[in-house]
Amino acid sequence: MSILEPSSTPIRELSPSYDPWDPITSLRKHGRHVLTSVEMTVTNLCNMRCEHCAVGDSLTTKEGDMLPLKNILDRLEEVEHLQTISITGGEPMFRAGTVENTIVPLLKYARERGIRSQINSNLTMPYSRYEQLLPYLDVMHISFNYINGDDFHEVGFANSGHSVSKEAAYRLYDTMLDNSRRLSSDGMLISAESMINYRTHKKLPAIHKLIGDMGARRHEVHPMYASSFASKLPVLSLKEMGAAIHDLLDHRDPDMWMLFGTLPFFACSFLEEDQKLLRRLREEKNVTLRNDPDGRNRVNVNMFTGDVFVTDFADISAFGNIGSGKLDDIFTEWQQKHPLNQKVNCHCDEAGCCGPNLLVADMYYPKVDFKTRKAITL
Repeated sequence: MSILEPSSTPIRELSPSYDPWDPITSLRKHGRHVLTSVEMTVTNLCNMRCEHCAVGDSLTTKEGDMLPLKNILDRLEEVEHLQTISITGGEPMFRAGTVENTIVPLLKYARERGIRSQINSNLTMPYSRYEQLLPYLDVMHISFNYINGDDFHEVGFANSGHSVSKEAAYRLYDTMLDNSRRLSSDGMLISAESMINYRTHKKLPAIHKLIGDMGARRHEVHPMYASSFASKLPVLSLKEMGAAIHDLLDHRDPDMWMLFGTLPFFACSFLEEDQKLLRRLREEKNVTLRNDPDGRNRVNVNMFTGDVFVTDFADISAFGNIGSGKLDDIFTEWQQKHPLNQKVNCHCDEAGCCGPNLLVADMYYPKVDFKTRKAITL
């Protein structure tokens, strides 16, 4: 189809009352999980090697040719209920050519169709690359787990395999902060995600303040789960994680949207501390809980191979390919027949909960059958 300039038709503003990435919305609308979100991996290159990277094992220093853009656009056009797209890597902005020839056309398509878009970037590339996205992009999602340049240096290059000087890391850190402030000033929604892990769980209030200082309008908070580079890192207990969330809520800016995602706490828990935390999260101003989209209403497409995954993580094998099937059909096959999905395909409408994802279930609840449980309090 033709690619047009940004539509003048207004679309609903993203806010704590409207998060189209959350699968509970489409579940309630259609009575079942349907594919509303497609994530695309547009590169396996990255200038960093963060110790917690969920796709670290798939990063390369060279990569082959991407499939023709028309292939993915045709498949996106077939998705009946598409509401959002996400672009990820590697670092999607690593190559100027990827930005111009792949990312901008995808964002133009999204804007033309009236769907929302997000890019996952470390925000350390030249500003000119990000500037091209201003007319089209809805959310610039960045990872931010630092209180200073030393943190950035230690975390961001832990798996480089070679020495990276502090001076070089500091320059990238400063570029990230400057780009965030400038893009936010130019009207882009910056959503900074912090992981709750062994490094950050006692630093979250300080990280939150920095995120506000750099112009971000949303702070996302997600636990770190054992995948790829993070698979050998220390794991927080549920008690430590709950304490970190309470501490953050005690010190946060109540005017900033705070989005918690993939939390390992559920309304069907019999533990009072879990119920207390969930009550607080539901009652706090500008705080939302997002159900994990992966496998519920979202798939990931590798734009080099055409393989379709339930997440962009390397842990779960591909279960389809855009060369041989429509995305809606591949998703339906996953939902109805794939044995991994059958482990966690529960939901509780009253609690607004779609249950644990596979990583949460395996890490914290390996012997729990969530499909036999129900919310205790709401």
